[in-house]
Amino acid sequence: MNVLPRRPLDREILRLAVPALGALVAEPLFLLADSAMVGHLGVAPLAGLGIASAVLQTIVGLMVFLAYSTTPAVARKLGAGDERGAVGAGVDGSWLALGLGVVLAAAGWAASPVLVGLFGASAEVAAQAETYLSISMLGLPAMLLVFAMTGLLRGLQDTRTPLAVAVAGFGANILLNFCFIYLAGLGIAGSALGTVVAQWAMVAVYAVIVVRHARRVGSPLLPHHAGIGRTARAGGWLFVRTASLRAAMLLAVFCATRLGPGELAAFQVTMTVFATLAFALDALAIAAQALVGKGLGAGELDDVRQVLRRCVQWGLGAGVVLGAVTVALSPVAAGLFTSDPSVAALLPPALTIIGVSAPLGGYVFVLDGVLIGAGDARYLALTGVLNVAVFVPLALAAVAWGPPGAGGLAWLTAAFAFGYLGARALTLGLRARTRAWMRVGAVR
Repeated sequence: MNVLPRRPLDREILRLAVPALGALVAEPLFLLADSAMVGHLGVAPLAGLGIASAVLQTIVGLMVFLAYSTTPAVARKLGAGDERGAVGAGVDGSWLALGLGVVLAAAGWAASPVLVGLFGASAEVAAQAETYLSISMLGLPAMLLVFAMTGLLRGLQDTRTPLAVAVAGFGANILLNFCFIYLAGLGIAGSALGTVVAQWAMVAVYAVIVVRHARRVGSPLLPHHAGIGRTARAGGWLFVRTASLRAAMLLAVFCATRLGPGELAAFQVTMTVFATLAFALDALAIAAQALVGKGLGAGELDDVRQVLRRCVQWGLGAGVVLGAVTVALSPVAAGLFTSDPSVAALLPPALTIIGVSAPLGGYVFVLDGVLIGAGDARYLALTGVLNVAVFVPLALAAVAWGPPGAGGLAWLTAAFAFGYLGARALTLGLRARTRAWMRVGAVR
């Protein structure tokens, strides 16, 4: 038995989590930058961005298994001493990401009007959403490649390189968006174009890094059908799990659309803030994925259990701190995202609810990462469907019986932040208390 001392374990968690924090936050910061710049173009562009982002993030989110299945697969092989096989698993995942990205981008571009039309928004809002979504499809293969290549590096216990790439990409995105939106006068189209260019630049950097790793360990760069098949099969249950998450998000956006254009615009800002907090807290989940996968690959069950306990403690503490900051800033944060006073007036109660729920989110995201790292995707998928079933009546009730204006938006936000996350906390907590998810070996 090899039980890790607390301080070295904390250092190991932070070594992985702190760089992962920057890399994870960079993704919603892309959207925060878009929201802040597009928000000053008016209510219709911001509301259109909300619809387009919901569709785009749903497509991308469903493919997150490319990272979440790659990280534990690479980490398990690394823990078992097979670094060549670990890199090979990541290369196969990257080829799968490229193929899926090209197919989904073509289909998404053709279906953009239909997808936007499902939300039933006004003609002006729908036109803005279609413009952003159709251009953004050009960057979809890049987003999926970044997922897979990031998963490879995380599995190799390297979260610093993704941080460096994400920071550079975020800086480029801000500059390009400013130039295209304001200097070139492209409006919401410029926001989408700037993000697409930044995403492909990130892929170019990642490709150089992955090639160097493959050459270092002697791993081939061409795809292996068996490896791609394993990645696809392992990601199947994670696809279902992620589909349940996106279903909850889409339902929330659909309900916000029923409240009105102003409420939809405010809900877009609210969920962007939620996504930023979620990605920040998910840094600990990334550390848990890498450490749990490596520990199970090496057969160190006591170490794995200790990683679980410490990551949960860190998640709760980080949630308290981030939530307090969000609540404190909620009265003044609205002005950062919109110059429309009617939209700004809707935001403070909803942002306060997001802040109060942050510790619950920290608990949920860490446990989710632990079970992903263990490869317990089937349980995550099945309970994910159950959690959505709990959220559906809560969301519909918030729209049907909630007060108008800021009150109705607050009710909908609370249904998501406490009802849906609460259901996830219960199902994840029950599983974590057992040992059924702790299976050792280089392959689960």
